[in-house]
Amino acid sequence: MDGAREPAVTAHDGARPSTRVVSIVGPTASGKTGLGIAIARRLAERGERAEIVNADAYQMYRGMDVGTAKASADERAAVPHHLLDVIEPDDAMSVARFQRMARDCIADLQARGIRPILVGGSGLYARAAIDDITFPGTDPAVRARLEERAEREGPGVLFAELERLDPEAAARMDPRNPRRTVRALEVIEVTGRPYSASLPRYRYVIPSVQIGLDLPRAELDRRIDLRTRTMFDDGFVDEVRRLRPHLGATASRALGYQQVIDHLDGLADLDETRLLVAQRTKRLARKQMGWFGRDPRIHWLQALNPRLVDLAMGIIDVADGGGYDAVDMHADEYVRHRLGDLE
Repeated sequence: MDGAREPAVTAHDGARPSTRVVSIVGPTASGKTGLGIAIARRLAERGERAEIVNADAYQMYRGMDVGTAKASADERAAVPHHLLDVIEPDDAMSVARFQRMARDCIADLQARGIRPILVGGSGLYARAAIDDITFPGTDPAVRARLEERAEREGPGVLFAELERLDPEAAARMDPRNPRRTVRALEVIEVTGRPYSASLPRYRYVIPSVQIGLDLPRAELDRRIDLRTRTMFDDGFVDEVRRLRPHLGATASRALGYQQVIDHLDGLADLDETRLLVAQRTKRLARKQMGWFGRDPRIHWLQALNPRLVDLAMGIIDVADGGGYDAVDMHADEYVRHRLGDLE
């Protein structure tokens, strides 16, 4: 990912078969929001409206501002942002719920002649908005019965059943993980289809182009350290203290919030808490790069490149002209999915 595919065409000729949704991905602290705003401004100079759609799982919660590095008031004033502050912290956001909200938002913007720019580091959320991904429902009664069987009969019996019903799924799952075996059998019973049929596909259902931001590890770590210090200086502890009585099970999983709660409970001093939050954020950034790195359709650019915006605009122009379609439409044929991606 150290290099980027240089766009073959960078000129804007005004004639496009279809404008793409732009999705900006990459690890935390890589500058995604800044690039999204810069692209929207560049498009505005060409007479095209563009607005940002948040694809970060935790920035959808009201009041979780400092700890999620939510776009500032100035950034929101520069370019309208959508799907920020849309649910209360005691509510639960799921990727299936986000998918419905994001696709409705994208459709509304496109109907008004506005290009959506998706921005977010939550990999599955970013893909759920634009890719061929379905999220099978759950049935608590079916799951409870399967979990009871796993306890009574042993996980090996259920895995043998999965091997019989869906050998493709079984071949790509860990037989020592009964939770996923139970989930796979639940989906098979609820949908009447193999669990493997629910795999996410690297196939756009909304014409899109993805731009990834890459950084040398040392620079990324430096930015994460700086962001962490800034968060605490800007009142992260006070934010957690205020929100704590209202944090639901989902919102409380946002990185940093539990660590600050432990600090408030006297389990760690402030310096230890800062260090732990920074360490876990760096670990998250590595996981994000692993997730995004599996998608061959992402056009990676160095975030420090002085021509970053020019290169991004060139990629968008080529995508709008259909220049990547021949490759993108076959991406799913040569990428092996790992079962469990939907969890």
